[in-house]
Amino acid sequence: MGLVDQWRQIRADLPADWADVRLAISVPSPSQRSHAAALLGPAGPGIAGDELRVTVSRTGSGIGPDQLGKLLRKIDKAWTRGRLRLLAVVEREARVDTPRLRHADAWAQAVAALPPDWSDLYCELELTSSDHLQRAALLLAPVNPARVPGRSAYRFRVAHTFGYGASPQMTVRCFERLDQEGIPGRLTILHILSDTHNVDTQGPVWRVGGKAV
Repeated sequence: MGLVDQWRQIRADLPADWADVRLAISVPSPSQRSHAAALLGPAGPGIAGDELRVTVSRTGSGIGPDQLGKLLRKIDKAWTRGRLRLLAVVEREARVDTPRLRHADAWAQAVAALPPDWSDLYCELELTSSDHLQRAALLLAPVNPARVPGRSAYRFRVAHTFGYGASPQMTVRCFERLDQEGIPGRLTILHILSDTHNVDTQGPVWRVGGKAV
């Protein structure tokens, strides 16, 4: 059985509220293991003996489940034989249902809690339904949203006064458009930098999942 089929079986048995899983891919042949590690590059695999280890996430701490499937398919096509096994599962924390804020109000509250000298933000907007993905991408276009693999979520940067990222004013206008069309979601500020000074650059660079954002 190929790695893609093994992943389908493991995924089907996961609890409905799983957030992150840790997987091990056993590849006995050193040459094939090296090739498999290269194909798994976007997942940032670790090596333990004859195993490659990766984290798959629905919360943004690793690659998404669909992206892993695509990487494993490449390994299968390379005729690399391996065994996939589940190491650990982390389930989502239980959430208490509360009245949902409008996006513009949630943004205002988040910004009010920031230090006054904040300069750069890396944000995520998770939609409650994949049905809204295309429309939300259009309404959020001015902030240059990037889709989070395997999830109904977008990430984007905001720059306070200068540098790479949308302005706070443009960001709130995009959120107001989402509110006008009744597209629900949840805003999270993932990373924040304060008082940065750009020298011959457009701003700081975060590396997430091995990629610059």
